[in-house]
Parts: sequence; C-alpha cells; structure tokens
Amino acid sequence: MAAKKHPIFDTATTLGKLVAFLGISTICGVLVAGLMVPAVALAGGTATSSISFFDDLPDEMKFETPALSSKILAADGSVMATFYDQNRTEVPLDSISPFMQDAIVAVEDSRFYEHGGIDTRGLMRAVTSMAKGGGRQGASTITQQYVSNVINQTYAANGELEKVKQGDGKGVGDKVREIKLAIAVDKQLSKEEILQGYLNWVFFANNNYGIEAAASFYFSAHAKDLTLPQAALLAGVVNRPSYYDPVVNPENALSRRNMVLDHMLDQGMIDAKQHADAVKAEIGLKVQSNRNGCTTAVRAEYFCQYVSNLILNDVNYGKTVEDRQKLLLQGGLTITTTLEPGLQDAAQAQFENFTPAGNNPDEVGQSLVTVQPGSGKILAMAQNTKLIAPEGQYNSDYNFNVDRIDVNGNSLGGAGGFDVGSTIKPFTFAEWLNSGHRINEVVNASVRKYPIGFQWTNTCGSTTGVYDDNAGDGSKDLQNAENNFYQRLTAREGLYNSLNTATFATAAQLDMCNIQKMMSATGIHLGGDPNQPYSVEYVSSLLGSGEVAPLTMASAFATFASGGVHCDPIALVSVTNIKGDKFPVPGANCKQTVKPEVAAGVNSVLQEVLVRGSGYQIPLQYPAAAKTGTTNNSEQTWTTGYTRGLATSSWVGNIVKSESSNGKLIANQRLDYVDGATYAGKAWQGYMNQVAGFFDVGAFTPPPASMVNPPVTIAPKPADAPKPATKESGTPKSDDKKKD
Repeated sequence: MAAKKHPIFDTATTLGKLVAFLGISTICGVLVAGLMVPAVALAGGTATSSISFFDDLPDEMKFETPALSSKILAADGSVMATFYDQNRTEVPLDSISPFMQDAIVAVEDSRFYEHGGIDTRGLMRAVTSMAKGGGRQGASTITQQYVSNVINQTYAANGELEKVKQGDGKGVGDKVREIKLAIAVDKQLSKEEILQGYLNWVFFANNNYGIEAAASFYFSAHAKDLTLPQAALLAGVVNRPSYYDPVVNPENALSRRNMVLDHMLDQGMIDAKQHADAVKAEIGLKVQSNRNGCTTAVRAEYFCQYVSNLILNDVNYGKTVEDRQKLLLQGGLTITTTLEPGLQDAAQAQFENFTPAGNNPDEVGQSLVTVQPGSGKILAMAQNTKLIAPEGQYNSDYNFNVDRIDVNGNSLGGAGGFDVGSTIKPFTFAEWLNSGHRINEVVNASVRKYPIGFQWTNTCGSTTGVYDDNAGDGSKDLQNAENNFYQRLTAREGLYNSLNTATFATAAQLDMCNIQKMMSATGIHLGGDPNQPYSVEYVSSLLGSGEVAPLTMASAFATFASGGVHCDPIALVSVTNIKGDKFPVPGANCKQTVKPEVAAGVNSVLQEVLVRGSGYQIPLQYPAAAKTGTTNNSEQTWTTGYTRGLATSSWVGNIVKSESSNGKLIANQRLDYVDGATYAGKAWQGYMNQVAGFFDVGAFTPPPASMVNPPVTIAPKPADAPKPATKESGTPKSDDKKKD
C-alpha cells in the first residue's frame, strides 16, 4: 500500500501499528482494554509501543456550534427569508420525536447505550473481514459518525473542502483518530448529548443538515412531530443520502424505511401492530422547498436585500466582509425587522392595478415605501419588479426605494433616487415659516423672469438662477402648468397649487442656505451619496431637479407628521444568535429638528393639496396631507403623503431617467400626459385608505393663529362643479442637466 501523509500521523505506519495492536488482541476483552485504558501494560514490546502510540493521539474534540441557518423575520415573527451554507436549525433532544431517536439508534448503532464510543464487536468483524481480503465493512458507531460529521462539516463551513474525507476516502489513520476521539467524546458527554448532537449535525440530502431541517423539507413538520413511519424513513436516509433520498428514489427509500422498522421491532422499540401499520403507510411526502437568500423570500425581497446589506456593511457583525458574510450564512442569526406583513402585502397588491408583472411591456417602474412617524420604522417597502423574474417579466437588481450607498460608501443595492419634482416644495415653505413669514402672507407669483444679475441669498455658498441662452436678456421665462395663476396670491395658495412662480417668490426672500438646512433637518440628502445634502447651487433645484430616494422622502415627510420630530429610517429591531447574544442595531436617533409650529403650518397647507390643490382627486377618508410631484416630460412622478400614523412615498417613473411616462402603458391605458396624481397618487390613495386606519388617524395639530395671519376662510370645493386637475409644474428644461 502506498503511504499517504496525514497532518498528524503517517497512514501506512499507523496501519502497521494498528494491525499489530489488533493482532495481539486475541480476545475482545484485550481489545477493549487497549482502546479504553491509556497505556495498558500488555506483554510484548510491539503491543506496548502500539498502545503508547494510540494513547498519544489527540483526544480533545471541540464541539463548536454547527453552521446554522439565519432567518429574517417580519415584525410579527413570521419568517421572510433564510440564509445558509448548510441548511440547519438546531433543536434540543426533547424537541425531537422519540420515534426518531429510536429509529436512528436501531439502524445505525443498536448497542449505542452499551458501548463506550466504539462497538468492539463491529470493529473486530470489520478488521477480520479486511484481513481476509474482504471489502470494508461499516463499523462506525453513532458517536464515531458524530465525530466525523463535526470534523467534515466544520472543514466545509470554513471553506477547507480539500480536507473533507468520507467513506472510502478515509485512510486508516483517519479512522484511528475518529476512534480515539469517539472514546473521548463518550467520556465527555452523556448518551443523550451525543444523540442530540448527532441528530443536529447529520446530513439528510437536499442540503438539509440536522433533523429539524429534514423534517421541514420532507414533511413540512417539526422534528418533534415526526410519526413512526416518517422517522423510520428519515433514519434510513442518512446511510446513503442520495441513494435513499425519497424525492429522487422513493422505492429505495421505502425499502430502507421498512428495514429500519424491522430493526425497531427486533429491538423491542415498537410492537407488532405499530410495525404492521407503519409498513403499510404511504411515504406521504409533503415537500417544502428550501428557501435561501432574498430571491426566494416569502415577501419583500428588496427589503430583504436592504436588510442583508445593513448586516454585511456593519462592522458590529464582523471585522471584514467575509466575516460578516460567514456570520449571516452560518451564525444562526435571528434578524427581527420592522416590516409589517399586512402593509407590505397591501402595498405590493397595488401594482396589479397599474404595472402588473404580466402586463408591463414598457418596463415602467413603481414603488411604495412607508415609514412610521415618531419611530422611523420602515413598515413596507415594495416595488413592481423581482430580483429574478420569470422570462418576459420586468426584473431589476436595483431597489427603487433606497440610496445607492450608505454613509461609508458600501452598497445598499439602491437605484440612487430620482428627480423629486414638486414634492420638494414643502421644504422651501417650511423655511418660509421658520424664518418668520406667515402662511397667508401674499407673494408675487406673477414674476416669471429673474434677471442674470438677480442675487439669490446663500450664506453658505452660491446659488445660480434660471437662464436661457436663447433669450434676449438671458433670463428664463418661468412656467406654471396653469396660466391663470400668474398673480399675487398667498404662500398657502402657491404651495397647494404647486406653483413654480410662487416657490421662487418665497425663495427670493429667504437664505438658500437655510432652505438647504431645513431639508437636511428632515433627513433629505442625495440618493447617490447620503453624505451629500440636497444641492441648492441652482435655484431650479427648489422645483425638484435633485435625485432623492423614496425612503428618504417618506422619512422627511414623516418629520412633519410627527410634529417636527425626525427619526432616521430603521429596518432592524433586534439581531441575536443561537446563544441569545444580542448584536447592536442602528437606532432611529429621533430628535426635534423642526419647530412644532412650523410642522403644524406645513401640515395645514399640505392637507389642502388633497382638498383643492394638485391632489384634490386623491383624498383619503382620514385626516391626511400630501404633495404631488412631476418632472419635465413626466419622467418621474410622485405622491408623498401622510396621516399622523403613516408616511408613504409613492413613485411611478423610469430607471432610464431620460424616458417619459407619457404614452406608456400604465393601468391598461396610454395617456398623453401623466402627473404625480395620475398613477403614483392613485396608488398612494388606494394603499393608504386600506391600511392607515390601523394606525393613528387623528387630526393634526393646527398652527398658531399668529402664523396664519391674516386668517382666511376657504369655501369647500363645489360638489357639482369640481375643479379641473391641476397639472404639476415641472423643472425648467434649461436646467435639467444642472444636478451636481
């Protein structure tokens, strides 16, 4: 035999010593003495040296936690997604069916409770057969198999696949080491602990490790609930997992199951009636396919992706990306999130009314994301694509709702936001109130041109106006969507009617630096880089020529809903491992960043958007506020709005950011003009009417009278003569490219 090197000992030399050792053991008792007692003094130098060699082998076995599956849970505790290298859920012995415990002992190691880690009778039989030139015979006890599984699966989990040895791939040296370790383990652990460990480590085919994973996969059951025929079937699989796999080879599995039942009957574990009934039983598989990763998530696959990126990007979960990846795939984490399944399902269902998966030939993007005011919890994050879609359906690797990267430059998988259009206007209005102006103060919305020399105040930088190189005086003719609004009117009217000229008229009296600070106070930043504030370098940005992620917009509007308290959006509630150790999770960092009276003033006007303004056709049945937004040529359309209990951003638009939504197939029709209320607004309305009632829908606190001055009474919209829909004023075309 050619010698093979082993890291601990030379296989060929070991074989000689083992044969010499066994050869002098003329009776089983001597063999037991040699294997069980350190440095037994036997007659003959060869025997003594062989036993000394055996005694010198390592006998320490490290039973680290096996590679365990991690689970992402929704807020109600339901499993959304599972991550694993080895699909395994560890369970205690009292959570494993007694039938399963008996079945595995009956077929794999009938003298398990009698021997000291190795079965000397089986070992002698195997050695005798090999000495006579026969093939290898199985002599491994459950304890030896446990040792072998721990060694091999630990190597595999650590990526050291070249060290994994099974079956005929094991040399005699490997077997000797397993024998020594098995003896040590039997002294170290009780039989119950060994059986529990074995049943949690052993492989059952189809990437199922341990009895809990196998019971779930084959029978959609827990290990504790396995019946006698089910237990016997699974006990039979471990001998040759592929050959006895009941999914692929049901006849082989059935034959093996009945053999296990025979052994159980012979060993008095079951009676004749139990045996007869079990033998007659059908296999009765109820396969529950394994899910691994976000592409197979039960729901909210992009939220799942977002959560997994939060883990992989955070040094609290490991020093390196590789460490964090290993923890996620092997650490048995329980990741409890903020996602509410009811809201998520309601949001996802909305897309069937607009951009259904089976009828979206123009690949229009759509998303809904909800944040809870006052807590920052992300309650829903939905979009109309899949990470891996069936052929012919729209799929996207990008999460439409989130930033491209986090503050450290790590990928979040996001699209990086979209031009927000007029949904940005409330923040200029908020600074209008914050700086001492009043809700009903009159502004001159008839001004359509700001000359090249006009000085926009910006105490922390500079702001350039809106210019047209083709105009005689260089100034841009500022456009509103409706011609009858070029007049003096209140700041309130300017906002709820979404007038570009009114926004510029208010901004002309403010410090652009403070407008930017107001945006930052509510959490607004650029979706391509969260370290970059929303730019006011060009005044056109006040009309929405900046790319912001829907999650950021929902969070910013939630600041108004909560009376000026801003909370960072959070997705994680807790992260624990199998031992119960808790990992730190990001906090919402809730702070009063906007004056309560300013938030109340914004709320009072944005409520009118849904009554008589640009969103009058999408009211809610509850007190609510919102702002619609549409970019030039309707590339991106938005409605972001809120009740006291929920803030939701609804977006319909294009990943190819130069494409218009006009004329595209949406809601089974093609319209010449699409604005923020048309589809994004309708989706927001339908969704919020369905779910808002489960949260706070109380009335908003009104602003102080001094902020409203002079008070006005606005008559309700006539029921018989509704006002025509107000089109959104878009970003001046000449500044479309000025988004740096």
